[in-house]
Amino acid sequence: MIARHWRGVAKSEAANAYIEHLRDETFPALARLAGFIDASILRREITHGTEFLVVTTWASLESIRAFAGADIDAAVVPALVQDMMIEYDRLARHYHVVEEVSVSAR
Repeated sequence: MIARHWRGVAKSEAANAYIEHLRDETFPALARLAGFIDASILRREITHGTEFLVVTTWASLESIRAFAGADIDAAVVPALVQDMMIEYDRLARHYHVVEEVSVSAR
């Protein structure tokens, strides 16, 4: 399993619109791809905007190619999202998931 990390800083006034874009456009499109497992949106306010870390989980590097293309490290940032951002990573980072730990209520 592979975790794909991408970071961007949105204009404060565009932060909620970015989340809506992920929920309405990006995540439904990813859900249709073989090998996509899940996604998380992490958010924090910083002095010059709203920082996001988007983590998607995939079955394999090969499954990421269906989303990202031949250069799987290249970030996929539509023009609409670029306009919402102050800065963003041009490359995504990939990590092999070594272990998942889930703690159940006792």
